[in-house]
Amino acid sequence: MTLDVNAVRKEFPALQELFNGTPAIFFDNPGGTQVPQRVVDAMTDYLIRRNANVGGYFATSKRTDETIEQARIAAADLLGAEPDEIVFGNNMTSLAFQVSRTLNAEIKAGDEIIVTRLDHDANIAPWVLLGEDTGAIVHFVDIDMETCTVDMANMQAKLSPRTKLVAVNYASNATGAITDVKTIISWAKQHGAYTFIDAVQYAPHGLMDVKLLDCDFLACSAYKFFGPHVGVLYGKRDVMNRLRAYNVRPATVRSPGRWEMGTKNHEGLAGTKAAIDYIADLGVAHGGIAPTASRREKLVAAWSVIYEYEQSLIKYLLRGLLQIPRVRIYGLTDPTSYGARVATVSIRKSGTTPAQIAESLAAANIHVWNGNFYAVSLSERLGLEPSGGLLRIGLAHYNTTEEIDRCLDEVNRL
Repeated sequence: MTLDVNAVRKEFPALQELFNGTPAIFFDNPGGTQVPQRVVDAMTDYLIRRNANVGGYFATSKRTDETIEQARIAAADLLGAEPDEIVFGNNMTSLAFQVSRTLNAEIKAGDEIIVTRLDHDANIAPWVLLGEDTGAIVHFVDIDMETCTVDMANMQAKLSPRTKLVAVNYASNATGAITDVKTIISWAKQHGAYTFIDAVQYAPHGLMDVKLLDCDFLACSAYKFFGPHVGVLYGKRDVMNRLRAYNVRPATVRSPGRWEMGTKNHEGLAGTKAAIDYIADLGVAHGGIAPTASRREKLVAAWSVIYEYEQSLIKYLLRGLLQIPRVRIYGLTDPTSYGARVATVSIRKSGTTPAQIAESLAAANIHVWNGNFYAVSLSERLGLEPSGGLLRIGLAHYNTTEEIDRCLDEVNRL
């Protein structure tokens, strides 16, 4: 089975919208994807028919309770978790800081924390500050400068019996490199360390299975996988039940509710479930799975066809970029390694700056990001601070080779 991109595109209203008289090309996906119509409909339905707070005897409150429960079940299916292991928050960043405060009581002076120079600062700053607060030592794992991937030998060398936490991304939001998190988690477990996985950039591109990974925590954000601005945190049940949760006194004492501070974004949760159902339905429409299959089975089928289609986009984009003079690609460029990257590509072109290219592309109605994308440690390590960072082209499964051609033509023209 193959993905029918034309059928997919019809589900996204933004792709039909005109900007200055023409459709936009959305290559800004690593910063936030567009949403299918069903997400808009689900959020509107909540605000019209369900809008209330939780725990009441009246209809709209009961509908809100149901909305939260169904969103939690859907998120568990997405991650391969159990519903009581799913915590909702504002975004991955706020959830990481919440976990860092909780781990404050678990880590003491002389302990060690490991982060990487490849990560978004949301998976660095919380743990650096945790080290400052507790007296723990924070070690930075280096990158392979040629491929812009985590230096696995350096990671293994940094681990020790004093390691209490390892924080690493599943995929880089700057270079697209997929990290071998399963191996890193297994190494960390040998030393009894907690593991926190930032899956924000991986979530829109591949199947996740937290039980198979055996991580303690994994976080992602729904607005990166075709939903609204909601953060999702998986926490291993025994870990979440044992750790202290910071919350108000009337809050529930049971997980996962005790980890959710205050009223949740209920309409956002309705949209999050709709986004996950959208992905699952791709498994039926394009992946050949039966409509009677479980949501998890549909998701497995969906990610298979998404992966194959996005691999074709990656090959097409990188082949085109490699033919443009003076363009340097930061990350994996060997065709045999494309399976180890998601469809996020960062470049520089000599003779111009990332900001100038981004501005020119914007004038052509092509949306891309420039700068460091909060992967500031990576940008510093590459010597790109404060010289403008990178230009990032981020593809999703609703993008096309025709759109890539337009982008390549513009980059070549500059």
